[in-house]
Amino acid sequence: MGLAPTICVAQDYIQGKPVDDLRLRKVILELPDNKTEHLPGYLALVPRMPVLLTENVATELGLSNGTRGIFHQLVYNESPEDVQWQDKNFPPNTNFIMQPKYALVEFTGYKLDSTLAELQSKIVPITTTKAAKINKKTTKLSVKRRALPLIPAYSMTTHKSQGQTLGKIIVDLVMPPGPLEVASVYVPLSRVKRLDD
Repeated sequence: MGLAPTICVAQDYIQGKPVDDLRLRKVILELPDNKTEHLPGYLALVPRMPVLLTENVATELGLSNGTRGIFHQLVYNESPEDVQWQDKNFPPNTNFIMQPKYALVEFTGYKLDSTLAELQSKIVPITTTKAAKINKKTTKLSVKRRALPLIPAYSMTTHKSQGQTLGKIIVDLVMPPGPLEVASVYVPLSRVKRLDD
């Protein structure tokens, strides 16, 4: 299609200061999400892609951890670092965004106030958030990360799909090693309204 990929790069801080060492910064950015409070170091964004919230934004409005939405647009401050940043894991024409302000995401289950219910779209700005990584016993280093609380949602685990109604599903019935869990088959099949979905 010829579109340049857009990657939102998280901002990591040690003792309140941005990580300046390029090697250390790349190592921290490449940590798996389960080590960074589910705030990804690199977040690929494409308009109309499905996304999942990774934290409670406004639970009273139905915007909580695990809520599915559709990404529309990224609003950000331009930075000279956007152009200079390069990473061997991405194509050379990648647009790296270092200072995102917010992402415009459409949530169909969003509970609008009755006076706002007439709005055509249910697009909500999702701002960056900061999470602290608690010191581990193996290190005395404490890192804080500022990033968008979103992850791509082209697929999801059985655990994340619990309590959701999905339009269409494909279930991978190959079971991981270990004891067989009936729930790992039942839960995904119970997420659709009809079994032929």
